[in-house]
Amino acid sequence: MDKNRRYLRNPSREELGAHTSDQQKGITPPPFEKPAAPGARLIPLVPADRMELGRMPLVDAIRDRESRREFVDEALSLEELSFLLWATQGIRRVSPKGTWAMRNVPSGGCRHPFETYLRVRRVATLAPGLYRYLPVEHALVAVDAPGAAPEVSLAEVCYGQEFVDTAAVSFVWTAIPYRTEWRYGPDSLKDILLSCGHVCQNLYLACESIGAGTCAIVAYDQDELDRFLGVDGEDEISLYVAPVGKAARP
Repeated sequence: MDKNRRYLRNPSREELGAHTSDQQKGITPPPFEKPAAPGARLIPLVPADRMELGRMPLVDAIRDRESRREFVDEALSLEELSFLLWATQGIRRVSPKGTWAMRNVPSGGCRHPFETYLRVRRVATLAPGLYRYLPVEHALVAVDAPGAAPEVSLAEVCYGQEFVDTAAVSFVWTAIPYRTEWRYGPDSLKDILLSCGHVCQNLYLACESIGAGTCAIVAYDQDELDRFLGVDGEDEISLYVAPVGKAARP
């Protein structure tokens, strides 16, 4: 068997039985949100109960959904960006002890190991730059990552896929593996990758409902993308890219 195929398989009963998770050891779970730096200025987003978007019938969004690589030169509104973030990582409920949060996408054990970064080019009221979504606060915080300076092309990081640099905003998800490993140990990798797919599918459908589009990308230089976001590639790993813009439609 090709050694890479083992990542498609669940661990054996023996492997799972030999592992004691940190949850079973009684170790405190990791926080479900990477905190902003002390004193950082948060940019509030439009609350979910004030959004007037996403009214397209679900059957239409599913039928029309496709990968879109052509965008018009139009900014997203802050409400539209707020809606897309809420649809992909918005929090519905936090547990009484604050150890987990139920979101608008499924994740094994409600572990939700992802952080959402945004390379903003054209979003009304937002300066171009790199931001991170804080789902607990439903807010953005600017990210000071030298690798994401304005002159750095995200398209080049994605192996020259030029349409990336025409997007109004590019979503980039990272994984903090320990959030899932804390509970599932050797069974974590498959769950993380499957869960990331759930997140991106919600982005596709939400985009369709507001006349926007996206195209998921896994072709990128790993080290360059980690550097672009300012993550270490070990405890936090860049995983998925999805440029978003108002779609050019026939």
